[in-house]
Amino acid sequence: MIKVVVLGVGGRMGTEVSRSLLQQHDMELVGGVERRGHPLVGSSLGSGLVVDDMAILVPAADVVVDFSVAHMVSTHVRACVGSGKPYVTGVTGLSDADAQFLRDCSVTIPVVYSPNFSVGVAVLNRLACEAVRLLGSAYDISILEIHHRGKLDSPSGTARMLAASLQRTADSNKTISISAIRTGDAAGEHRVIFGGAGERIELTHKAESRAAFVTGVIASIRFAASRQRGFYSLDDVILQLL
Repeated sequence: MIKVVVLGVGGRMGTEVSRSLLQQHDMELVGGVERRGHPLVGSSLGSGLVVDDMAILVPAADVVVDFSVAHMVSTHVRACVGSGKPYVTGVTGLSDADAQFLRDCSVTIPVVYSPNFSVGVAVLNRLACEAVRLLGSAYDISILEIHHRGKLDSPSGTARMLAASLQRTADSNKTISISAIRTGDAAGEHRVIFGGAGERIELTHKAESRAAFVTGVIASIRFAASRQRGFYSLDDVILQLL
């Protein structure tokens, strides 16, 4: 049984992940963490409670899952290093320093980081990179992303991840534009658009609900629990599943 603690348990993704964990036959949700003063603090969750200090729960965990906020990620992963616990996070809006710190910590513990845990987005990324290789430099590349009005980072971490992958595949001088829309309660939509002479190719992923992301998180928990150390993406998790 893999014992899991969820950080940011009261947020959109934290709520969905917690709900799914309760349905897994090989996992136990041993509690969650929220900020001090949050209305969930003190309530029951799985076999434990929601607390405002992760140090209370981390010793009982096999894997820590973080969907809190960007400025807390370094603190959280540092605590996991201190306890020797695998760390899975999808927090977006990380600074370059925070992203590098995750990589630094992965020499000690397993770290799985993805700005988007949708298996469909991972496939979109691969398809888009293949399109770059096939189309060459004659086509313009643009990314459009749409999210709910409450999303803090813009452009999204997923859009930036797609752009970085495409940039590595394309000519290094290629300009890749990103446009962001914040509206309503949209769970997430990403379009990669290739514009050529007289035609346009669009690859699109639409998340109908946040349940689309949970499958990848659950797979990543199992993956992290089986590793000693290293920095991994959702691609690494998917390759193990294939």
